[in-house]
Order: sequence, then C-alpha cells, then structure tokens
Amino acid sequence: MTSLYVDRRGVTLKADGEALVFYENGERIGTVPLAPLSRVFMRGDVTLSSALLGKLGERGIGVVVLSGRKAMPTMLLGRPHNDAARRVAQYRLSLDEHFCLRFARAIVEAKLRAHAGLLAERRDSEPQSRYLLTVCLRRLATSIAAVDEQASIASLRGLEGAGAAAYFEGFADLLPERLKFSGRNRRPPRDPVNALLSLGYTLLHAEAVLALYGAGLDPFIGFYHALDFGRESLACDLVEPLRVEVDRHALMLFRAEKLRPEDFSTTASGCLLGKAGRARFYGEWEPLAARLRKLLAESVSDVAGAIMQAGDDAAAEEPGTEADDGC
Repeated sequence: MTSLYVDRRGVTLKADGEALVFYENGERIGTVPLAPLSRVFMRGDVTLSSALLGKLGERGIGVVVLSGRKAMPTMLLGRPHNDAARRVAQYRLSLDEHFCLRFARAIVEAKLRAHAGLLAERRDSEPQSRYLLTVCLRRLATSIAAVDEQASIASLRGLEGAGAAAYFEGFADLLPERLKFSGRNRRPPRDPVNALLSLGYTLLHAEAVLALYGAGLDPFIGFYHALDFGRESLACDLVEPLRVEVDRHALMLFRAEKLRPEDFSTTASGCLLGKAGRARFYGEWEPLAARLRKLLAESVSDVAGAIMQAGDDAAAEEPGTEADDGC
C-alpha cells in the first residue's frame, strides 16, 4: 500500500472506474489506480468530486488535507471499525487513574529509550560528538531509571521534559552548523530543522489518527495526554515513541543535503519548507511512512488488546455478573 501526495494548484481529482484521474484546465493530465492506495495527502487548491470521496471512503483510504502555510491537517476518514465495545471500554479506562499511570509510564519509557537508541547509534560513528553524546546518554539513563518511581502523570511529564532536553542537545550536535538548530521550537517553527520536524510529526500524527479510527478506538480519548478541545490525545500518546523515526529521517535529509537551508523561507508565519523542497521531502517520506504504518498498526493492536483485557478483568471482578446469550 502506498500514499498519493497532491501539491499542485488548480487540479481536480475525479473517479473513473477503479482509478483516480487528474484534470487541469478541463484536460485529463494523469491517472492513478485506486487499488494500491492507503492515503491521499493534499495541499494547495485541489478539488475532489463527491464520487471520488465516496470511493475513497468505501476502501478505507484516508484523505489528509494540509491547509494553509502552516499545513494544518484536516482528515476525511473511511468507515470505522464496527466493534463499539472497544470505545466503551476505552472511555471507562480513561477515568481509571491506575491504568492511565501504568500506560503513561510505558509510553514515556519507550520514548526515552528510543531517544537513547538514536544517540547511542551516532556515538559509535561520530568521534567529534562522542563526549557530548555520552553526557546526554547518561542524563537519559537517569530519566529512564526514574520512570517507575513516578507516582503521577504530572511528574512523568517533568521527567519526559528533562529527557527531551538531553536528547535534543545531543541531536543538535549531529546537524550541520549552518542550520542553526539550538533545540525544539514550534508554533511557529523558527528554523529549517524545526520546520521539517513539525511537518513530519504532523504526517505521523495523521497516520496515528487514521489507524486508531480504523481499529475502533477514539483518537480523542487518551491515557497520558489529557483531554483537550480539538486534540486527538490517544494519537498523541501513540506517536511519542515514534517521533524519533521522524528525527532520524530529518537528520538523514539534512546531512545528505537532500534538503538545504535554501529550500526554506522565513516569514512572520515562521520557517516554512518551499514547494520544490516539499516535492523532494514527499518522495523521501513514503518509504518511512510504510514503516511507520506498520509500527502504528502494532501499537494500535497492543493498545486495543490492553483495553479489552482490562475491561474483561474489571467485568470479572464485578459481583453477580452472568453470561448473556444474546440481545
């Protein structure tokens, strides 16, 4: 399965049998078969026919619209999973403080270990950064060792922040100096590295939302990230350990000079990747996207299993519960 990226003004997409057809100025300019598609990402002035939207929905092909200069995502989802019991169990567990704390510990530890893994990989091959990376790894190890000691989600967030500070200090040392990366910033990103990380994290988050929705879970009800209007908190939970994959990809793109500072522009809206740079980025992103979808599918399956198991355990502990033969 693969993704289609449409980043071109004045294009209309229509359905023609089992194909997606591109029109520009009333003329047919291209065709893409629907069968291999799993996602359609659109940016710019693109028009879709209702017939095409219906076909994409029937096949479970998610549509992600990246709107405006900041590429804010809007998602059109396919048919959801039919097991509503998963969502009911999820809602109940979101109010279970003990479950949420156990879940949050696992998420934070997985993220910190992923950060340590990337820095450890680079320490062995980057002599000029070896001392700093060793110091950062020691700080990360201290945070990892303290995860199970945290008695609240608030203290876990503080631990996660300390680990992230150590990680990004080491990560910055691996990047070319002319990128002027001194740490993570966003809303808006102020340098090319942060602009690319924000774009990658946005695409990763959209994949997590689509995966959760397709598995019958509510992306908005998380266990580590609190409820917040308009935020898919469970998707935020799941992407935390996978952000490092985006970081690794960005590091490769900049060090191989597949993307350069000249591909970005800085305005009052922040630092943004230009159209030519986006075309190269999307071409390089798809192999990683396939890996991310596989990792997300595994994570979503694990979360769904944990939710249902916890729900079954809770039901078994309730007195007077009897089996039901049907409706």
